[in-house]
Formats: sequence, structure tokens, C-alpha cells
Amino acid sequence: MKDRDHLADATKAKFMQRALALAERGSGRVSPNPLVGAVLVRKGRIIAEGWHRWFGGPHAEIECIRRAHGDLSGATLYVNLEPCTHYGKTPPCVDRILEAGIRHVVIAMQDPNPLVPGTGISRLRGAGVRVSTGLLSQEAAVLNRFFVKHITTGYPYVHVKVAVSLDGYIGNRKASGRFTSRESLRLVHSWRGTYDAVLVGAGTIKVDNPRLTTRLVRGRDPDVVILDGKFSVASEARIFHTGRKRRIFLCTNERYMKTQKQKAVLLESRGVNILCFRGKKGMLDLREILTGLYHHRIGSVLVEGGSSVFAQFLQTGVVDEMSTFVSPVLLGRGVPPFAAIQYPEKSSRSYHVVTVREVGGDLLYTIRFPEGETKLVHGHH
Repeated sequence: MKDRDHLADATKAKFMQRALALAERGSGRVSPNPLVGAVLVRKGRIIAEGWHRWFGGPHAEIECIRRAHGDLSGATLYVNLEPCTHYGKTPPCVDRILEAGIRHVVIAMQDPNPLVPGTGISRLRGAGVRVSTGLLSQEAAVLNRFFVKHITTGYPYVHVKVAVSLDGYIGNRKASGRFTSRESLRLVHSWRGTYDAVLVGAGTIKVDNPRLTTRLVRGRDPDVVILDGKFSVASEARIFHTGRKRRIFLCTNERYMKTQKQKAVLLESRGVNILCFRGKKGMLDLREILTGLYHHRIGSVLVEGGSSVFAQFLQTGVVDEMSTFVSPVLLGRGVPPFAAIQYPEKSSRSYHVVTVREVGGDLLYTIRFPEGETKLVHGHH
């Protein structure tokens, strides 16, 4: 009997894994909505599939039901996130599930939105539908970590990406240039396509003059956020000439911007969004910036540099994830990635390593910080 139960559990997990795989196809296209996939199963066979393809488009459950044929009363719906009950860009999914006559729904995780906790589950159960929850819930939470973060906190999910040499530098003091592998660069470009925005500091714009696109992979170019507390970036920087298909946010301090009104007018004429925040000596309030970005529908941010930006994000404690590429090259004297960090007297180790893997000869370390609160480690433990 135990073997049969185990087999049944493995089969159910397979159907939920399929729903998760379908959900991931919407990555980079549905924000600020969550990634959702749905699978309809009858007599142990998948009869229809669907996923949320773009923001404003039909939800996964709706698309899945549309693709199904025949009587669905004997079918089971597998979905990685609790079906919605509220009207947004589309009608409630729960209503459509009930109309279709589906009598069993398997849900990986409850909707984390504090405004609608468990309402989809209770409505389904109240209508006599059997609801099972918790299957592959951890995998579902990891998949939708961007959504979980921003819907529960009002802050975007923050992922810091760093590339260092074997001797611990992010670049030579006299020149810029990539030293990681082509495979690492392709991976970063694929990441860019899944985040709402890429964030860099004014120093990176001046030294590297990047385009911050997804040119090495198929994917949409993310919005760009530039931290420029002293309003010092040149209006001719390449990033301001990458077209209007994506938004450019230049975060600065009003006091510095007022001294260069002509540049501000020129940048705004090119479609650049200039956002002013509080700051001291060119350093802006990061929490205020993240809140402001979220109001502009940015639910996830990939932070790509440079040194002072890395340090400020870690120091402020707003990092959810950090990926560090270690390349087998020696730069000699260079720019350290976190030199500006001021370590607290008391600090604790509160992160966990998710993966360590090789990417084209580089080593990639990925760590996540619980609840986005970065705790800096200093000294021996």
C-alpha cells in the first residue's frame, strides 16, 4: 500500500513540476504579476495546459480550461499558485474553474498577497471543490520569489551580480573591460531578460559606457536604473541612445540637478525619467529609491555595479540574492568590490549558499539572504 501511495505522490509531483515548468515560460513578461502554470489531468493523463504569457493576458487557469474539451467534472487541475478571486486586468479564475465543473484542484502555494490570503481556496472549498495544497510548495516559492518579495513588502526583489578576479578585484584601476568568460556573459544577459530593471551607478556609466541589453540571447531588454546622486553622467552616454522600447530612470538629488537644468531638459526630451531623492554627499537613500521604483511597476532589480553601489546595497540590508563570478585571472592592483563597506561591530552570518557551479571556466557562487536582510560577516565565527 505504501508503494502505491508513493507512486501516486510521485505522479502528482510530476504534474505539478509540469505546471512549474510552464509557469517559468512567462518569466520577464508578466511582471508585476506572478508566474503561473496550470495542467488539467483526467485518468492519469494531461488533457490541457496553459500559462500566464504576458501582463494583462489571460491567466494560466483560464488558458488551460479554454484548451480542454469534454466534461471536466472528473478532471483535476494542478496549478502552482492559488487561483485569484478578484477582478484585475482579467476576471477571477475561481469563477471560471467553478463554471467548468472541475471538482478537484491541487495548489502548490497560497497567494502571498496580504489583501487576498486564502480567499481562492476558501471559495473553491465553499463550492464543494476538493482542494489539496502544499505540493512542491518550496519550489513554487522559489520560482515566484520576485512576486512574493514585492507583494508582501512593497520593495522590488534585489539581486546583486558581481564579477571578480582570482585576486579579488572587479577591474583594473586604469582601464575597464570584461574578464569573465563568454558563457558567464551570456548567462547574465539571460538574467537581464527576466528582471524588470538593471541598476548601475554613475561610475559604471562613465567608465564602461554599457548598453545593458540582452543582445547575446533572445529576450526583452530590461528597464535601466542609474544611481547618480551628483547628476554627473554625460548626456551623450550610450545608454541614453538605446531606443524608447524600455524605460530609463535616472535617480539623483534635486540640489545637484538644479545646477544643470539644460542637461535635465535634454535627457527628459529623450524620454529619460529623472527621479529625485534625498541624499548626502551624492549618496541617495536606497530604501526610498526602491519604494519609488516599485511605484513605477518595477518588482525586481538586477544590480550590476559598481563598487560603491555594491557596498551601499549590502550595507543598507536590502539584498535578497547575490551571485559572484570568480574568474581565473590575476589583475594585480585593481578595484575591490566592497571597499566602501563599513562593517558593524556586531554582525552575524545569515545567508545560505544556494549553488556553486562552473560557468565557462569561471566559478559562480549564488547565495540568498533570508527576508532580504543582509547581515554582514566580520571577523571569525
